[in-house]
Amino acid sequence: MSSLVAPDARIAPATSLPQVSILIPAHNEASYITACLTTLFASELPEGMLGEALVLANGCSDATASLAAAQTVPSQWQLRVFDLPEGNKLKALNAGDTEARGAVLIYLDADVTLEPELVGQIATALDCPEARYASGTPTLSRADSRLTRAYGRFWMRLPFVQKGTPGFGLFAMNRAGRARWQSWPDIIADDTFARLSFTPDERIKLSARYAWPMVEGFRNLTRVRRRQNAGVAELSEKYPELLANDDKLSLSPRQLFGLLRQDPIGFAAYALVSLAVKSPLFRSRQRWTRGR
Repeated sequence: MSSLVAPDARIAPATSLPQVSILIPAHNEASYITACLTTLFASELPEGMLGEALVLANGCSDATASLAAAQTVPSQWQLRVFDLPEGNKLKALNAGDTEARGAVLIYLDADVTLEPELVGQIATALDCPEARYASGTPTLSRADSRLTRAYGRFWMRLPFVQKGTPGFGLFAMNRAGRARWQSWPDIIADDTFARLSFTPDERIKLSARYAWPMVEGFRNLTRVRRRQNAGVAELSEKYPELLANDDKLSLSPRQLFGLLRQDPIGFAAYALVSLAVKSPLFRSRQRWTRGR
C-alpha cells in the first residue's frame, strides 16, 4: 500500500496467516507504546493461534515508531510498524484495516495495557459466523492528579461502565461485524460509533481487564468531557439510527443519591467537571486532543 511506509517492519514468514489482528493508532505515544506492546506480547493466546500487531504511527514527531519497531516479538506474534505522515486517527484505522489479515480485529489505544488473558478471551468469543463485538473489563491507570482520581473513581461506578460494554480504549469485532460499514467515517467518537453498530445482545463483555489512563487535571478533564459530548451529538445528527442500539444505562435519582453517599468527594469532582463543560472557558481548539 503506497501510502504506508514501514521502516523497521517485522513480519514472520507467511506460512500461516494470523487469526487475530491488533490495530494500534498512535500519535506521539512514545511514553506509552512500549508498555502497551509489552503487555500485548505477553498475551496468552490459545495453542496454535497467531496474532499480529499493526502500530499505526500517524503524524508523530517523537520516537513512537522507532520504539515500537524495537520491541522483541515472541514466536506467536508478528509486528508491523507503519509511519503515516498525517496525524489522523480515522485515516490510520482505515489504513490499518486494509493491511490487517486476522479474522478478529482488536482496536487498541496506544496508552492501554492488558491482562494476559484478554486477547485470547476476545479471539475465542468472536470465533463465530454471526456479527459480534467484544471488549474487556476496563480499569483506570492510577492518575497523578487527586481530582482525576476522584473523578475517575466516581465515573467507574456509573451504570454505563459497570453494566455495559463501553469499549473505551479497547474494542473488538469479527469480520462479519466489521462488514457493517466500509471506511471509518470522519467523526469524533469512533469507539461509540463501533459500539452502537451492534445491538446490546451482540456485544460481549469479557472478564479479563485492561487499564486505560484518564487525562490529568480539571482543565483537561473538562476539555475531554466536552469532546465526548460533542461526539455523541455528532453521532445523533449523522447516524440517528444507531441510537436504537444504546443500552440507555442512565442513573436514576435513587442510584445517584446512593453514589453520593458512597463517595461524596468523587461525586463533587464529577459534578464540578460536568458543570464546567457548559462554560466557554475550557473549549478546545483541537478536535482530537486528549489533553495530555
